[in-house]
Formats: sequence, structure tokens, C-alpha cells
Amino acid sequence: MNLRYFIPSLLALCFFAFLIPHQSKAQQTPNFELAERFTANTMQKMTGSTFLRTNWIEDEDRFWYEWEDGNGKKWVFVDAARQRIRPLFDRDEMAAQLSETFNRGFDSKNLDLKQFDYDTDRQLFTFHVDSVEFKYHLDRDQLVKGDSLKAEEREPWATYSPDSTWISFAREHDLYVMRADDPDSTEIRLSDDGERWYSFQSNHGDTTSTERLRARASWFEDSKKLYVKRQDWREVDELWVINTIAKRPELETYKYNMPGDENHYQDEILVFDPETPLEHVRMDTDKWPDQSLGGAYFSGGGIYTTDSSDHIWILRRNRTWDHIDVVKANTATGETEVLWSEESKPYFNVFNSFLGIINDGEEYIWLSERTGWGQLYRYDSEGNLKNRITQGHFMVGSVAAIDTTGQTIYYEGFGNEEGRNPYHAHYYKVNFNGSGQELVTPENGNHSFSMSDSRSYFVHNYSRPDQPTRSVLRDSRGREVFQLEEVDMTRMKEAGYNLPEEFSVKAADGFTDLYGVMWKPADFDPDKKYPVISYVYPGPQVEPYPRGFSIGGTAARAHSLSQVGFVVVAMGNRGGSPLREKWYHSYGYGNLRDYALPDHRAGIEQLAAVRPYVDINRVGIYGHSGGGFMSTAALLTYPDFFKVAVSSAGNHDNNIYNIFWSEIHHGVEAVTDSVTVKNEDGEEVKEERTRFKSNIPSNTELADNLRGRLLLVHGEMDNNVHPAHSYRMADALIKAGKKFDMMVFPAARHGFGRYTAYFERMLWDYFAEHLLDYYRTDIDYNLPED
Repeated sequence: MNLRYFIPSLLALCFFAFLIPHQSKAQQTPNFELAERFTANTMQKMTGSTFLRTNWIEDEDRFWYEWEDGNGKKWVFVDAARQRIRPLFDRDEMAAQLSETFNRGFDSKNLDLKQFDYDTDRQLFTFHVDSVEFKYHLDRDQLVKGDSLKAEEREPWATYSPDSTWISFAREHDLYVMRADDPDSTEIRLSDDGERWYSFQSNHGDTTSTERLRARASWFEDSKKLYVKRQDWREVDELWVINTIAKRPELETYKYNMPGDENHYQDEILVFDPETPLEHVRMDTDKWPDQSLGGAYFSGGGIYTTDSSDHIWILRRNRTWDHIDVVKANTATGETEVLWSEESKPYFNVFNSFLGIINDGEEYIWLSERTGWGQLYRYDSEGNLKNRITQGHFMVGSVAAIDTTGQTIYYEGFGNEEGRNPYHAHYYKVNFNGSGQELVTPENGNHSFSMSDSRSYFVHNYSRPDQPTRSVLRDSRGREVFQLEEVDMTRMKEAGYNLPEEFSVKAADGFTDLYGVMWKPADFDPDKKYPVISYVYPGPQVEPYPRGFSIGGTAARAHSLSQVGFVVVAMGNRGGSPLREKWYHSYGYGNLRDYALPDHRAGIEQLAAVRPYVDINRVGIYGHSGGGFMSTAALLTYPDFFKVAVSSAGNHDNNIYNIFWSEIHHGVEAVTDSVTVKNEDGEEVKEERTRFKSNIPSNTELADNLRGRLLLVHGEMDNNVHPAHSYRMADALIKAGKKFDMMVFPAARHGFGRYTAYFERMLWDYFAEHLLDYYRTDIDYNLPED
């Protein structure tokens, strides 16, 4: 070998190799300016309206809506039956009349008409400007100035009966009513046994107030009676958070049931008649130990009424969540009957529960997963099954409307359209007898639905993450009447906005389809390598990506984070969503910490295999609440794969999380013991007692596995996921001798509130530091003004 040629060549090669990483880093300097350009606040200002809210006029096929786009704000009136659409008023003329009234100018494209609404009784529109009420008569296009509005006293304690004749409220934990037209405001006391933690007040832990407070009471539609779901929390253990930035640090006390707790809250339902003070009827609902009457996650709260106050219907469940009774109760006597029962292993999908009461109980519509898919069933007045209503291997979601005259149901469905994303909601109609099932929202997208009282017309918004919202008016058979609005993307496009992409991958089993969304920087270059960051939430009540077009919330956070210089993804996993079949939804039962992790890693690996710009060697992960729990679990379970995690408000130890999420999704075991007790005569007798056990693996057990960078974030006054979760995680990491980062936001609740903008920029920084090797030299964040 001729060293005369070899040595210069070797030096050149070494010099070139030295330049490569330097050039790579220079190409990926974080772009915080782009991130600021596409925060939720800035995108909403550029876009205007992204969802059309339909305001149907009661018992009519007419509606109005408000919409904002690049041409300003407008109000539109639609007569569906006559197929007419028109401006509700002339904006320039309205601005002129207001200018004349107030002797100052008004921008016709940005009229600030507060509390704009339709008064059904007076058949006119009302709004106010500068505390002056105005009435607008649509038919004669007339604006009438009213009186100055008096400063209304806020009455958050008052619950009016439907006919506005009664007001219910609570005082010192007891229930009261008074007549709305009583000039003396005479209080009528309905209960005398209320106390702290066994209260008729919404704030059942109050110890200071003797004033009127809001009650837990709900009125029946006929205004003759009211009912209270009263809960006895007296034996449940307390929990505390501290507000350290109050003038004097303050302790907040509340009751909190944890998985496996011996002392569980107790439910009862009481019915009151305001004409008979200090009397009530208790519904005879006792059956299972630690049962619940309606409650967490049930549609409509699991307690149902009709136009009559003669009966109330209750969904009663056992503590292990696998038995449901549909109970009908007589409000005059308290007597109850079980119309039908349902067992569902490992647990009942209360997220998709529905009970429709037809003609005051002549028949019922019920949503059940007995076939493995949520479907609708029809029962008679005695609780006997008449027929299955919907047919197919797909999931019924919510029931949007019921036409009792036409014996027709309009419902939300998932996974029934071949070749489409099964998480996109479509709407269908079907007859009570199961005939005539047909799609009424045909477009490929995720739909919403709002129907007139006559059940003759409906408005639906539809979109996808990669397709902005469009709004359409259709008749009851799904025939298009006309297009209404479409999101104005002009200013967003001018700013360089790029739509996210939908994708699908396989789960770790190699054949189950998973779905997700990907966000890229506006200056994306397919020839470059980008770190990939995953936004996660394990479910089982929801998966973390948007199903439709979204520029707010977690979707906006993912989009702005991608602008820093990352590919950001969010995807589902087996066990993640109740919108798919039963086996999928309940996949993680008994394995609450780990079930989501293999699918997530497999999905990222598949994306990297087919998308060269995804750098599989630089993987970050972040999430909030259950996502905070999952992101830390992923970093500790796959320490060679995930390099950086930001875990906010994570429930790292589900043994101290709330009883609902933990016991339903991981499971709780009922154990019956035979114990010796003394009866009323003092004799020792055997008695069976049931206790419940739960033990859930926690992230703290994995602390020794930490190799990457971890940022724990929590709100100091988080009374949902207690700060103890992050403190216990920190304690385990310290004991393991691990380096990590932590931020506690003073006085913040679960959602961080006023610290949200700060947290978002901290998120950008942390990933930029540890995935792009970029460290800011300035210490000031560009926080938006309040």
C-alpha cells in the first residue's frame, strides 16, 4: 500500500466523519417560532368556527346558528321544511342601529352580541350589549331596545322545577324548597337528618356555611316530586391536598375511595313531595354489598325519569362491575321490581350504556354487548325481550334520537362501514322491530348529529383529522337538503399549516388493526431524520388521538410539539377503547400497568420500518393522567427503546387511585367470610360478610430500570390523581439512585389551569434538550397574555 496516498485519504475521511453529526444537529435546530405559531390559541384565532352548533327552535323545523370565518362573525337562520337559508339579520344594518343607540361605532364583522338566544314564549330573539337588552323580531326585521339589565344576583344554590314554581336548595346539609313566587321566600324544610358526608348538599364536606347551597336534588318533569341520590361517605377515609400559595397555607379535606377499601360509600335514592315536609320515600334497592345505584361512567348517570313522577328507573350494579339490574321503582311506596338483569364478564361496559323508556314504560330500548358487540334490544313493559333491533358485527354508541310516533331510532355506529376507520362515528336509522336499518350520514368521516323535535330533519358535522369540518342539513331519511358551512382554512394555509395524517399498524399480535394520527413540522423534509415522540393514553375509556378535525386540546399540543422538529404520533392499543368489540375493550383487564405497552412499541417500530424519516433511535413519549402513568411505565419497561418521557399528573400507583377506574379496569375480588357475631339476644351466631381485595402492579416497582430522561409533573392540589402518585414515584427513583426531573405546579388541579402554557413550553424544551441535544441559553418563556 502506498502510504503517500493512504494518509491524506484517511485524514479526509476522518474530517468528513467529524462533520456528519455536526451537520445533522445543525439541520435539526428546534423551531420554537413555528411551535408558537401553531398553539391552540393562535390556530383558533386563524380558523374561527370548527363546529356548527345547531339551535333548533322548540317543536319546529327551524333553527339558527352562529359561525365565524375570514369574513367575520355571522348569524344564520334556516327553515328546513321550506328549504330556505338566510342571514338572521343584516350585519351592517345591525351595526348601524347599535351605533345610533350608543353613539359609537360597531364593527359589523365582529358584533359582540352577548347571550344571543331565542325566546320561545315571546317568539323573538334576545341579546344584550353593554348591559342593555335588545329584542329582535325576525319576521318583521325589527330591533327593539329594552331596559338596562339589572345586575342579576347569582343564585348558584337554586334549582328550579321544570314549571318554575318551586326552588330547591340545601342548608347545613338538609334539603329545602320554597315557592318561586313567594314574596317572603318562606323556606320549607324537607329533611332533618342531613350531616357532613351524609348530606343533601352538592358540597357534602362543607363545615363552614349556614347559607343556602346547591342541593343534590333533581326534579321530576311534572314538578310534583324531586329525588335525591344520597351517598353515605361517613366511614370512607379522608384525603388531603394543600394550597401552599394561599395567604396562609390551607388544607383541603375530601373523601376518597381507593381500590379494595373496606369502607365503601353507600347509595340510596329518596323521593320527596314538597307538599309533605319532613317526609320521604326510600326506594327499596338493597341487594349487593357495596352496590352502586347508577353512578360513575353510566350514560345519563344511570337514573332515569319520564314526564310522570310515578316511577323512577335505576341501573343497579355490583361492586365487581359484572352484574347489572334494570330496576323500576314506585315513588309513592318505594317498592321496586327488577325488569331484567344482565351479567357481563369481566365487566359491564358502562361507557356505552343506554336505557330508553318508551311511553312511560310501555316498552324499553336497551344497549347490550351480549354478542360481543354493542347492539340495541327491545323489551316489553314487564321486562321480557321482544326483539333484537340492530343487526351486525359492529358497535352501537349513543342513541341520538327516538321517534316514538314513527317507531324509529337514530343511533351512532362504529365499525359498520367496510374500508373506513372503525372509530369514525356514522349515524343510522332503524325501526323498533329491527327492520329498515340504514346509514343516514354517508360521508367518510367522523360525524355528529342534531335532530329537530319533529324528527323530520337533522344537521350533522363531519370531519377527519386530515379533513376540516363540513356541516350538512339532511331530512330524516338521510337525503341532503343543502350544505351549510365548511371550516375556513385560508389563514392557516397562509401560515404554513399542514394537516395531520391518519395511519394504521398492527398490534404486537401481528393481526389486530390499530389506528392513529401523525403530526409533522410545517417545514418537514422527507430526506431528514426526525425523532419520534408518542402522545399516549392507555384507555380503556378512550384512545389518545382525535377522531375528527381538531385544533384544540391534546391535538393542538401534539401539533405545536411537532413544529419544534419532531414527528409526533398518537395511536391506540388493545384494551384502549369501548368503541370496538368487547374482547378488544376488556383486553387489559387484570393487567392495568402493562397491557398497552407491547402494542405501542410494535406500532412505532412498524412506522419506522416504512417511513425513513422516523429515527427509531430517538424515541420520546409523553402523556397526562393515565398517559402520565403509561409514559413512565413505557420508559421503565423498555429502557433501551424509549429515551425520554414527560409524565404529567400520572397515576403511577393505582392502588391509591380512585375506586372506579382501578376496580373496573384491573378488577376487584369479592371474598365471603363466615364470622361470629352476637344477635339481638346476645347469642353468638355465624354471619357471612363480603370483603373486596385488589392489588395492582405500580410504576414504583420498576424504578430500578430507569436509563433515559424522565420529567415528572404534578399539580399540588390535584384531587383526582393525588400528588402522592408522583411523590411515591420520586421516592422510588431516589431510593434506586436515579437522576430525574420534577415540577410541581403550586395550587394546580388535575388539568394545571393557568400553568398550561408554561407546561407546554417546558414540554418543548425537555424534548429538544434530550432528543435534539439543544439547550436554550435564554431562560424566558414566551407566555401568552391572560
